[in-house]
Amino acid sequence: MTNRARIFQQPKNAMQSGTAGTQDWVLEFEPAEPRKADPLMGWIGSADTQTQVKLRFETREDAVAYAEKNGIDYEVELPKTRHVRPKAYADNFRFGRRENWTH
Repeated sequence: MTNRARIFQQPKNAMQSGTAGTQDWVLEFEPAEPRKADPLMGWIGSADTQTQVKLRFETREDAVAYAEKNGIDYEVELPKTRHVRPKAYADNFRFGRRENWTH
């Protein structure tokens, strides 16, 4: 059985405005077996405990070095670049505003 993992930076949560917790690189194992429903309770699960492991690293190079040292096949997912347009609250009341006033 070969361990397979992916290395990525977690994206920003949709409910947060800042970027806290998105700077670390995460090594997460892929499931080795499919999840199935428990016949008695109906809960979904598997016997694979590697999927519960998430390792955090400060840099991508540290995560790659860890995977290579431990013989883990890995795939690196590069983060998408964010384009932040600066906005000001005063633009809502600007004279030459393009959008209709909604209030």
